[in-house]
Amino acid sequence: MPMVTLHMGNYRTIPYTKLKRVTLFFCSSSAQVSNKLPSFIEMIGERKVVCVTGASGFIASWLVKLLLQRGYTVHATVRSLGDPKKTQHLLAFDGAQERLSLFEANLAEEGSFESAVNGCQCAQLLEPAVKGALNVLKSVAKVPSLKRVVLTSSIAAVIFGVKPPEFGAVVDETWFSDPETCEKQELWYVLSKTLAENAAAEFCKKNGLELVVINPGFVIGPILQPTLNFTSEGFISLIETGKEVFPDGIYRLVDVRDVANAHILAFENPEANGRYIMVADVTHSTDHEDRKPKLSCS
Repeated sequence: MPMVTLHMGNYRTIPYTKLKRVTLFFCSSSAQVSNKLPSFIEMIGERKVVCVTGASGFIASWLVKLLLQRGYTVHATVRSLGDPKKTQHLLAFDGAQERLSLFEANLAEEGSFESAVNGCQCAQLLEPAVKGALNVLKSVAKVPSLKRVVLTSSIAAVIFGVKPPEFGAVVDETWFSDPETCEKQELWYVLSKTLAENAAAEFCKKNGLELVVINPGFVIGPILQPTLNFTSEGFISLIETGKEVFPDGIYRLVDVRDVANAHILAFENPEANGRYIMVADVTHSTDHEDRKPKLSCS
């Protein structure tokens, strides 16, 4: 199955430090989506409704922000409407007063997403485990207007196969992590991502839903939510203390704004299908000891 370009850009191959070469989804400059969008893009989502689950998270907060910028009406779910750390930054976005509705929903509770997905044309599932993904999808399947699902998975669900990639191998969207291998090696995060993606793909196929999967690498960039997420916390620790997030010191980096933008374009482009690996650079921590990356807050 050929890859489909989701945004203006192209593909390139970047050396995977010390291990292999990787076919990458080439990310455009994040400056294009960081603040003000071009006028021809604004309001492209007018009269369209998108549900974003886990909306207070790192990637999801940017997704909500960019959807509102493009004119979409957004149904955003959070775990608790009474927690200002989950809601205040979302309500402060431009367009939120007119086009953002917040819903309280719990991934562990079947049926709790039915109000949120009602009337939507697309559901964006951010960071779910197997049970959470299936709970949302069961609600999605009941909505006649909702035909496309965009799932946030991870490159972790791609690269941990039965055999490790050899030097010079090309990793692309046809690669899948092996659950049995993950379990034997006690890679629980990788296993969770792999099983959730597999379960979502099986459910969508059986229920006639279009599924587009985004498989980002290590996501970094400006933080919109008031609390540190796991990847940002790990990256700050690497900068401040030198403690590696990954034992091998290899980082497959991608900007959070590019990841959020790809989620939107996965819905807007009717030809988008299958899986998309998102990595802007593959590097080793020792390659940049003289360059301290900066994480800024918005």
